[in-house]
Amino acid sequence: MTVEHVVIEVDGHLSDKPYPKSAKSRRTVPLAPFLEQELRRHREMVAHGTDDRVFTNHEGGSMLRSNFRRQVWRPSLVRAGLLGQVVEVGLLKFRATWTDRDGMEWSAEFTTKREAVDCVASKAAGGLRFHDLRHCYATWLVSGGVPVNVVQAVMGHEQASTTLNRYTHTPADFHDSVRRVFGGSADDPLTSKEDPRSSGKPTGREDGP
Repeated sequence: MTVEHVVIEVDGHLSDKPYPKSAKSRRTVPLAPFLEQELRRHREMVAHGTDDRVFTNHEGGSMLRSNFRRQVWRPSLVRAGLLGQVVEVGLLKFRATWTDRDGMEWSAEFTTKREAVDCVASKAAGGLRFHDLRHCYATWLVSGGVPVNVVQAVMGHEQASTTLNRYTHTPADFHDSVRRVFGGSADDPLTSKEDPRSSGKPTGREDGP
């Protein structure tokens, strides 16, 4: 996928910007095979507009960020179990539970799951932001061993320090990661358990009177 220009939204109106915000932002981003398949499937399902955008509304026009957040993103968080909770409590009865901005928990019952999901999506506080996926992406790449300079190029950052400081976080299992580096590899002189004196090799010092 090639990033050559961007779309900006101001007061509910979209416009094409002929270039990203920096020279490094114009880049090629490799797509995983499963993502290519999902994008192709998506293109077959949605209406196509004159702008030929990948993500459109039902008429093929551009989808506004606010509409996407309300109609797609927030309900998806609820269904994924990342925002509030919706449980089936009986025949045609679904209980929605959510927490408001003051930390108070609320609940209500509905006859359809969609109504319950929409209620939580509209009333629950917090939740993963769509932009947070960018943070996750960079963190996964770094944690997976992709060199920082490569992650920098994919993210479109001018400086590698931006990649490290803004979009990567210490993984919860970092203690195990550090231990694995010094885990006693036979080929690593720092961690080898073999006594160098037993091999007849010099130890760097003499033991004796």
